[in-house]
Amino acid sequence: MKKTKEISDAELEVMQILWKHNRPMKVQEVCDELVEGKWEYRTVATLLIRMREKGAVECKKDNKVNVYTPVLDKDNYTKSQTKNFVQKLYNGSVKDLAVSLFNSDDMSEKDIEEIRRMFKL
Repeated sequence: MKKTKEISDAELEVMQILWKHNRPMKVQEVCDELVEGKWEYRTVATLLIRMREKGAVECKKDNKVNVYTPVLDKDNYTKSQTKNFVQKLYNGSVKDLAVSLFNSDDMSEKDIEEIRRMFKL
């Protein structure tokens, strides 16, 4: 399997917007989607350039304006990052991750019941 490129947390926020729209987007369109104008135009443009260099997005001209499209597949990236997370924090044990989630205060009884139904437990 091809190793997935690592992207930063900030780049991931931009990537989430590109994945959500799944079409070529201008830098300003990405900026408009960020919560409460989180970053300036120049910052988003720099992130997109870095992401292009990493092979996560492609850049094309549309009427003399750069537009960016995701190249990095969301499902593959998510699977890869989940696997890395489990390996780093739980020594590769999905069971230990599940136990940690069940024991956390963040999981409601409703969540647990829904999981039981999903897995017929």
